Amino acid sequence: MPSISRRTLLHTSLAAAATTLIDTHPLLAQAAATPTKRKNNIHQSVSRWCYKDTSLEDLCAYSAKIGLKGIDLLDVKDWEIPRKYGLICTMGYAGGGSIPKALNRTENHDEIEANFRKNIPIAAKLGVPNVITFSGNRMGMADDEGARNCITGLKRLKPIAEDNGVTIVLELLNSKRNHKDYMADHTAWGVRVCEEVASPHIKLLYDIYHMQIMEGDIVATIKENIKWLGHFHTGGVPGRHELDETQELYWPAIMRGILATGYTGYVAHEFVPVRDPLTSLREAVDLCDV
Repeated sequence: MPSISRRTLLHTSLAAAATTLIDTHPLLAQAAATPTKRKNNIHQSVSRWCYKDTSLEDLCAYSAKIGLKGIDLLDVKDWEIPRKYGLICTMGYAGGGSIPKALNRTENHDEIEANFRKNIPIAAKLGVPNVITFSGNRMGMADDEGARNCITGLKRLKPIAEDNGVTIVLELLNSKRNHKDYMADHTAWGVRVCEEVASPHIKLLYDIYHMQIMEGDIVATIKENIKWLGHFHTGGVPGRHELDETQELYWPAIMRGILATGYTGYVAHEFVPVRDPLTSLREAVDLCDV
């Protein structure tokens, strides 16, 4: 029997997956017929949780056809699934705590370290470049104390990240509208933490939606702090919906600003569609393909 190359097998799997979706959404038929070629200056992915009504397999198949590189925010059990479609999990959950309960309290450090010792080697094996963690909520704690605790925790974690070639990213979130009391709500606070940890494998997840709400001045802030920015998320302001004319950010300029820094990581779309979700995703990818 003649041998089948890995590339042939991959293409066959993609075609079969797309075929199963054609009857469920007209855009899938179009994508299957004419896969989109991208400039690939910005490496784009999409956050899984924003497409809860779409199966992960379907989201992977469609994402591959419209030129995405991966799927963001998957649990360990799902990290292998994007690989069937020529994608990767661009950032994974690996037990780095939760938004309200994470690194700013030392009593959480042992559990987070145990989770990362278990899961970061799996991430390395499966080509997952980033895993996420959080500061935690203030709950009456001063920001300076929380920063020192995060620094202590991340210094414990950085040998695990460095030994496996995986980056731990601490997410910046807004505490004004969506995540009341969250501590890592300003870029300067996160940069201070990263500078003191001093590892190329400990960086920030710069969520553009959240930082527009807290600070604005997006492009200049990105350029000034790119050394410590390891991952980006998108989302329209206000509302965290489509990247379109209904909101205040001009995404091509932001993408060009990121590109000007020499950044080679991933920009993941993390907006919640209010229109047809696959149309909205494709339009966002088009808009950011600078």
